[in-house]
Amino acid sequence: MSEQPRSGESASASDPEELREQVEHTREELGATVEALAAKADVKAQAKEKAAEIREQAAAKAAHASDQLRDKAAHAAELVRDKTPEPVRDKASHAAAHLRDGAARAGHLAAEKTPEPLREKAGTAATMARANRAPLLAAGAVALALLLILRRSRSRSRSRSRGWSCGR
Repeated sequence: MSEQPRSGESASASDPEELREQVEHTREELGATVEALAAKADVKAQAKEKAAEIREQAAAKAAHASDQLRDKAAHAAELVRDKTPEPVRDKASHAAAHLRDGAARAGHLAAEKTPEPLREKAGTAATMARANRAPLLAAGAVALALLLILRRSRSRSRSRSRGWSCGR
């Protein structure tokens, strides 16, 4: 901590102002060293920083995975739409309308028979679902695409097992 006088200089030869500057500089260095050691010793703060860093990384990975899934689902839906013949799409559209009507009738009947507290909770859940409509629609599109792909592959495997040819 204390400096030895250089050769040819004596300790009393130093200027008092220079000594004050050296003392102040040493104090600043000591303060910085103490702060660095305190930061290293503060395990709780380090854990919080690490947790925040991991949280940010996880959020970034989740967003990236969500984007990839959304893109793949859109692509799969587009492929299914392109490869599905018009009569099948019309039939699916009519079936969906029929299901919607039936679901609406069932919903009205259930609403009439359901106790009020349960209806309130269902209303809250419906509001949350409406607020998060995009993920629900994406999941529905993926499920529909997978259903159509499985159905198509099953019909092909059946036709092959019967010895039918699709012209390939």
